Amino acid sequence: NSVGKTSLLNQFVKTQFSMQYKSTIGADFLTKEVNVDGGVVQLQLWDTAGAEKFHSMGASFYRNSECCVLVCDLTDPKSFESVESWRTEFLNQLNPKDPETYPFVLLGNKCDKVAEIKVQKPKIEQYCQSKTNLPYFETSAKENTNVEAAFEEVARLAFKRNSKEEEIFIPNRVELKATNQQTQQKKCCPL
Repeated sequence: NSVGKTSLLNQFVKTQFSMQYKSTIGADFLTKEVNVDGGVVQLQLWDTAGAEKFHSMGASFYRNSECCVLVCDLTDPKSFESVESWRTEFLNQLNPKDPETYPFVLLGNKCDKVAEIKVQKPKIEQYCQSKTNLPYFETSAKENTNVEAAFEEVARLAFKRNSKEEEIFIPNRVELKATNQQTQQKKCCPL
């Protein structure tokens, strides 16, 4: 709650920031095209509510997701402590076939509030390393710090995952052999 998910998305998609806080109810949906590795990726971004009463709605919003962005407030240690439970809940509700390699990106938001930061970078880096080098960005929705770079990484990971899932195996050659019985049937049956 109040970690800045909506503010980050508004900064990324609309390049705007508002000091007025309005709790997300359920989820909001935004889109933006991003240039990644010489191609264009259309991101469909779901801004899900952090409030406990909306957690059960997660499964319907998470379906078909290609990447998940976890956000903590660097001025609030409890928000960082809940990152793992959010990650676990997401995986439980999405139930991907590859939970160990499913892509996540962690954003430590409100890095502009230097004097108020209570979550230390080494602690976050240690967590990220324990999760197979989970990408981490210190962001500020207010100052637009690392917002674009963070979502470019999200797009890159989502595109990479989507490309893997769409690969279809087509063998070079298929041999069909008829058995003696099939061959005999062909000989005795008129066309």
